[in-house]
Amino acid sequence: MIVDIQRYFERHPKFNKLMGDNYLFVEYKCPIDIENFQLFTDSHIINYVISGKKDWFGPNQTFEIQGGDALFVRKGVYTTRQHFEVDYCVILFFITDDFVANFFRDHLELKFVSAQIDFKQIFEVDVNDSFEALILSIFNYFKQAGEIPKSLVEIKFRELLFNILLNPKNRTLAQYLYSLSDLQKANMEHTMLLNFQYDLGLDEFARLCGRSLSAFKRDFKSHFKETPGRWIKNKRLEYAKTLLNQSSLTVNEICYESGFKNTSHFNSTFKEKYGLPPHQFRSNIKAQ
Repeated sequence: MIVDIQRYFERHPKFNKLMGDNYLFVEYKCPIDIENFQLFTDSHIINYVISGKKDWFGPNQTFEIQGGDALFVRKGVYTTRQHFEVDYCVILFFITDDFVANFFRDHLELKFVSAQIDFKQIFEVDVNDSFEALILSIFNYFKQAGEIPKSLVEIKFRELLFNILLNPKNRTLAQYLYSLSDLQKANMEHTMLLNFQYDLGLDEFARLCGRSLSAFKRDFKSHFKETPGRWIKNKRLEYAKTLLNQSSLTVNEICYESGFKNTSHFNSTFKEKYGLPPHQFRSNIKAQ
């Protein structure tokens, strides 16, 4: 199961959090008996670890982070794995494309132009003394009783962005953030090619692409010349075919790795497209 992590935090009152229209701060304490899970986010996440250790797995990237480390995680689907030495405590900053774009429109003096187009999905964030001091100040707000004004929350969020952008060690991340100010809409093709194999609904794909569901369906058909449902199914089948040919995963593992919910549906859909069920297709490859 994929957890919509931002919605999860928004809906559960037990978490310490500060919310605005385009951002969310959350203090999250994860007990040691929680193992790995897969999460979905349609906002970017700045992840600062207070204690404990956890692995983040993105496309062709793995990061092990522990107390004092920070990551910037772009919106998408990820797998995490917790280590069991100590409870994992983290503060998460969810931030939307719109918030970043508005920030740069308000601060035209900040420019981080880069020729780079395909940025990585996860960035390490340099943690300096001022960054840690900012985190501590946010913790102090969590401890206060009563409602924190949204205007104050937004000031802290903007301060966090300034801290990241003005640190030369975060140059590549700054360039990526600045690139968001020029995007009217998320790059649909790049987003879909990166995430088609995950078990997401069309509404979640639409959110990743920065569109309403109706706009997503309309733009998708205009760009790909077919419906999103058909395109996603064909991409998953092509991916499954590649895995059958090139990996040692079992058919059941390939089924779920490709985004299908059950093996019977996978078997019948694969046979419909390629003429053979997956087991037989793989056997024929090995016999050649």
